[in-house]
Amino acid sequence: MPITSSGADERPLRFPLTSRRRQVWIVSAVVLLFSLLGIILSWTDSQIGFPLRPGLDFTGGTQIQLERQCGDRCDQLKTPDVESVLQQIKLPAEDAQTSVPKLDTARVQLLDGGESLVLRMPALSAEQGQAVITAMEPVAGPFLSGGQSVDTIGPSLGGQLLRSSLISLLVAFAGIALYISVRYDRRFAFLALVALAHDVVIVCGVFAWLGLTNGLEVDSLFAVALLTIAGYSVNDTVVVFDRIRERQRDDADRPLTVQVDRAVSATLTRTLYTSGTTLLPLLALIFFGGSTLFWFAIALALGVVVGSWSSIALAPSLLSLWPSRTSAAASA
Repeated sequence: MPITSSGADERPLRFPLTSRRRQVWIVSAVVLLFSLLGIILSWTDSQIGFPLRPGLDFTGGTQIQLERQCGDRCDQLKTPDVESVLQQIKLPAEDAQTSVPKLDTARVQLLDGGESLVLRMPALSAEQGQAVITAMEPVAGPFLSGGQSVDTIGPSLGGQLLRSSLISLLVAFAGIALYISVRYDRRFAFLALVALAHDVVIVCGVFAWLGLTNGLEVDSLFAVALLTIAGYSVNDTVVVFDRIRERQRDDADRPLTVQVDRAVSATLTRTLYTSGTTLLPLLALIFFGGSTLFWFAIALALGVVVGSWSSIALAPSLLSLWPSRTSAAASA
């Protein structure tokens, strides 16, 4: 029989969460372990050495993107052939005191079915970058006129961007923790931060695996995505916790598990609608936004899905573990 209450608010539960909380914990635990494994493997990988594979924004260097003139179809181009040519290039020296960058560690990526060629290498001068483009002409050309893009970020600027991104994330998380601690009692604040950490770790873990398997690099846009995910996750969690506190006042004579179930059922539709409408523009960016915003939109979409799960399922199910302190939360 469904659990109901008296009065106008009497209706069956849409989602009896507490009776399924073990399944919720198992799902989150498995995904978290998978994500942490990816982060650890990335960190211990000799070619990466970080929890996520850092991109040009953070490491510094030069990225050259070349658009090939293919016509109806592009001639087949293989990454090893491009790497072999790069290793044979003799770059011009800027002056007698400056060492010539080595291209042994250059990374090659083919996009759009081989129509675009992306080269990531140490920081090059304008003359050295042009030498690389000229050397690529016989193996990958001809290239579209005006289809060349050369971006260079110095190592010091890349390190500064990395530090600034990490500081921004830490300050944002500290601010969120402070707000929730003031707004709610310690249990609610702790569980909201657990849900936030859950969301961030899973998104980072997925991108760590993509870095290991597909060579995907994260840039400053990924840091922006994490900040956005953090705000979205906390917003959803706060809405659910507010409804739980209302249930604790209105249903003070009922067990906390019933109060949590009723609160989650009341906010379930709102959360699903909000997440769905948020995903619509992100899906538009994924399919029509081009390569620049593709992974940014993927990170946000993943964060929205995971954040909705943690807010509506994980955090409330963990709250139901403290039934003896209901009165303290209700008086907050």
